[in-house]
Amino acid sequence: MPLPYVLAIDQGTTGSRAILYSNHGTIKGSAYKEFRQYYPQPGWVEHDAAEIVASIKHVIAEALRKANISAKAIGAIGITNQRETIVLWDRKSGTPLGRAVVWQDRRTEALCHALRKEGYEDSVRQKTGLFFDPYFSGTKLRWSFDHEPGMKRKARSGALCVGTVDSWLLANLTGQSVHATDYTNASRTLLFDIRRKKWDTDLLRIFHVPKSVLPVALPSNSRFGVTKNFAPLPNGIPIHSLLGDQQAALYGQSCYAPGTSKTTYGTGCFLLVNLGTRLVHSKSGLVTTIACDHKGDPVYALEASIFIGGAAIQWLRDGLKLIKRARETEAIARRTRDSGGVVVVPAFTGLGAPYWRPDVRGAIFGITRGTTREMVIKATLDSIAFQVREVFDLMCQEGGIGIQELKVDGGATRNAYLMQLQSNLLAIPILRARVGELTAWGVGRLAGLASGVFKRMSILDRKVRYERFTPKMSVPQRSERIRQWQCAIRQLTA
Repeated sequence: MPLPYVLAIDQGTTGSRAILYSNHGTIKGSAYKEFRQYYPQPGWVEHDAAEIVASIKHVIAEALRKANISAKAIGAIGITNQRETIVLWDRKSGTPLGRAVVWQDRRTEALCHALRKEGYEDSVRQKTGLFFDPYFSGTKLRWSFDHEPGMKRKARSGALCVGTVDSWLLANLTGQSVHATDYTNASRTLLFDIRRKKWDTDLLRIFHVPKSVLPVALPSNSRFGVTKNFAPLPNGIPIHSLLGDQQAALYGQSCYAPGTSKTTYGTGCFLLVNLGTRLVHSKSGLVTTIACDHKGDPVYALEASIFIGGAAIQWLRDGLKLIKRARETEAIARRTRDSGGVVVVPAFTGLGAPYWRPDVRGAIFGITRGTTREMVIKATLDSIAFQVREVFDLMCQEGGIGIQELKVDGGATRNAYLMQLQSNLLAIPILRARVGELTAWGVGRLAGLASGVFKRMSILDRKVRYERFTPKMSVPQRSERIRQWQCAIRQLTA
């Protein structure tokens, strides 16, 4: 009989989280720890992969302490992670070879431009569902092999492993005995044929990546390995699920049937709609990715990746020093009648969907002598909802579905003003999850089901309850607000 607890590890862009769930899906203990971000050059974003592992060990120990549970009672582990970030490490020692290159990093802009000129993009899109953009892992890997000759030598000698953060954590949790990933993470690399569900020889050639350095790609509900030499965990705990963070949130929201959708408002914003077994290639700037159904088997999803969501509020706090705490923005937005014509486009690391313009940078439009601090704050908060609004219609059109309501999760959803504005702009109800950490819940839920710790799907579905926001904006007012946003975007992308 399976042991009674599931450990969900949620490794994000700015911090790591561990949550312990009972066999009824109840949270027994949790912990979170931030880690350092590195910005060695403009447009470069890096993490110390060893610091990520240290943060994971810390939060696991803290969650166990808070729950007053022995680690020996854990029956399964699930891992979810920031997706396109790439780690390179020594196969034998497990030592990271330089810092991890983060999904936000833009150092490969010139390489993406060169690959487009060489005529590769259409064939790459057909196989991967993705675009040439610094966001995705393949360009980061080619940059590493092209700029660091030592990596090529290590690859040829069999001494090198590369992978997304899930692979890196899995290797550490298993004492460097397993080098694997799952389909959802593999589908974000530009190296994986999502139809055949295999690393593709032609893609590997384009990005100069030897197949020998890559992890084995498996379904998300696989038994990936067992813990070994990873304190504070004992040896032998099975790792039963890997999921990229956005696919984990989709699963946590019970969006495993075709036509269901969610948006996560985190550092960026990510709108996904489940397509089932139907593979759709976007013509309008969306990407096609792999998600999973209720069993954890692979299905397809359309995704709109917006690079800057909650990070815009962090910018107000840490960059401009206009606020002390993120939660202040809700009260400021409510008491500020309007933004005075100010429109903020937070393209700090370029524009993602539907434009894919890594060269564009953020801008503030409509400033006058009458512009106030409060107007800039309100306009920045509004920009999050406008970016989601911009890709929503494309999602419905290209997915061939009418989204009647949108489930939402993530830190920024705590802002009720933002959620009401989102409902107003989309003209549909927004369902805000009352429980937090849907990403961790998604991967923990899959691990629990795959291992047998969790027994009944119907009980798990009822674990997530929702607060409803319904549209309250008139059609003319909505049209005018959207017109102002579109005008700013046209000026920025012209």
